[in-house]
Amino acid sequence: MFIQANQFVIPTQQHDYPEWHRGREHYALWYLSIEHPALVQYLERLKQQFSDLLLTPNTRQFHITLYICGFSAEIKHWDDDFVEHQFQRQLQALQHLQLQPFQLQIGGINSFNSALFVDVQDHAQQLCRIRQALSTAGAEIAALQYHPHITLGLYQAEHSTNHILERIQNTAVQHFDLNIRHLNFGYYQAKTLQGPLFSSYQFPLGAS
Repeated sequence: MFIQANQFVIPTQQHDYPEWHRGREHYALWYLSIEHPALVQYLERLKQQFSDLLLTPNTRQFHITLYICGFSAEIKHWDDDFVEHQFQRQLQALQHLQLQPFQLQIGGINSFNSALFVDVQDHAQQLCRIRQALSTAGAEIAALQYHPHITLGLYQAEHSTNHILERIQNTAVQHFDLNIRHLNFGYYQAKTLQGPLFSSYQFPLGAS
């Protein structure tokens, strides 16, 4: 999952992936937006520092993925289609949680085999509760071991992990508290690699 010494990262190819999207357009997910100007500046600075390693263009907003739902569809045809009644079940499950605003801790730099990211710490385990509620409408698509993070970018070539680990170690780290007051449901366009996120619904926390 995380990079190890004496290996190479996995690059992302800059092309369409029709075998994945099968002509479908909107890939839906729940996520947390980053509404903290100083933190966004920090993330932008890190992305620029490592820009020689990362795939461009990258217009996707910094965010924390909560749950991958799949392709928005009117009728479920493929296993990774996501339909309206699943969304409504998720809303009901979230309402039962009676979530209050909470705080996450943002800090160190790390790397998956295919992407550079900034770590997210959830000491109160609120993200786990939210993900369990969202799972009541169906299993997460392409589920891997969940590790909350903010992606800085995907790798554009088979860079040496030793080189990346050394650069991470020599990079000054800042720490932030991020207040979460709502959850976002939205999508990105499947044919646009690293394209922007579009929010279509916000679930407020602490609402009566």
